[in-house]
Amino acid sequence: MTAQWQEPGPDPVGTPARPSVRQSRRGPVRRLVVGSRPGTPPTTVTELTAALGDATRRGAGPVPVDRVDVEEVSASAARAHVAGTMPDPASTAARMGATAAAMTALDLPAAVTDPVSWNGFGALIPVLSGSPGAGASVVATALVDALQLAGRCVLMVDAADPARSGLAAAAEVEGPWTSALTPDLSLRFSWRGQALLTRLESTLPVITPGMVPPPPQWLPELDPLHVTVVDIGHDGWRAAANPLAGPGGWLRLGTPAQRPLLVVRPTRPSLRHAEQVLARLEPWVAAGAAVNPYQLVVVGAKRWPAGVVGAAGRRLEPMTETAVFIPHDDDVQVAGVTAELLPDRLLEAVTPLLTRWNLVPDTAGRSRRRPR
Repeated sequence: MTAQWQEPGPDPVGTPARPSVRQSRRGPVRRLVVGSRPGTPPTTVTELTAALGDATRRGAGPVPVDRVDVEEVSASAARAHVAGTMPDPASTAARMGATAAAMTALDLPAAVTDPVSWNGFGALIPVLSGSPGAGASVVATALVDALQLAGRCVLMVDAADPARSGLAAAAEVEGPWTSALTPDLSLRFSWRGQALLTRLESTLPVITPGMVPPPPQWLPELDPLHVTVVDIGHDGWRAAANPLAGPGGWLRLGTPAQRPLLVVRPTRPSLRHAEQVLARLEPWVAAGAAVNPYQLVVVGAKRWPAGVVGAAGRRLEPMTETAVFIPHDDDVQVAGVTAELLPDRLLEAVTPLLTRWNLVPDTAGRSRRRPR
């Protein structure tokens, strides 16, 4: 397959030129050529998408690539080419397909119901967004800050595409330590106070869910490691679709059991979204391949507003009775998560949960001094 820009040829003899508005203002229009035969451009968006999808699957080789990943790769490869950052969209799509296949092949289970080992992670707390913009990154950060102020050694995992991460500004400076996973994908380790923050880096235009490495690849040589908090990212709906690979891998059934959190806003639409996330995860839980969220966390309120709980479906409704509430904070609402510790009122909201899980003592002193 080839992919290149091709200048339009001259009009046939005797045929008057028909300059378009684009031609008259910007000069000759270039056409994107992607196909198995050089010089044969796609005539429709569907053909272009199909050609880039073929390139993605070819790059993945024998490892199946999720349809959602193929679609996202095709779109991002085309955008990057038009923007001039990636001159060969087919090659870019193939590299992205190869990266997704490499990450998927790292941790494919011998059987769907084989439990994974979470040994080495300490207490594992994956944070799953129940709806768009629910505040999962804020919840993950509040947990990390409360734990590190209580003297716990904490690993914070940011599994999102860096361009769409709520933790993009969570470290004061980018750490110098990296771990290469493929030629195009690596992990970077930075400090957030005393907590170690791990996130993805890539030379590719986007990191699709299928490119997210499986949990064991994120584990650094850190001893002792008391707690690992994971901001799953990638939209809870997508992550819950497949706990066998990608960001959903943090929801795999394993030992010792993890404690996933489901994060929502105090609104009826958010609860309806969260119900569908649980519905998507339900067959995996029934098959013994995944675990349900352990706790519901509500961001932006101190209690349920009137009439909101009624929107919860049969899967979510039992969790509303024991929900943990994170109050609204104007500064966090405007700035999001920064390198500064979150306000005390947010940390105090999650501390009882950590105390109940015996992750911090009842009388944990929290000095806000940052040694790093």
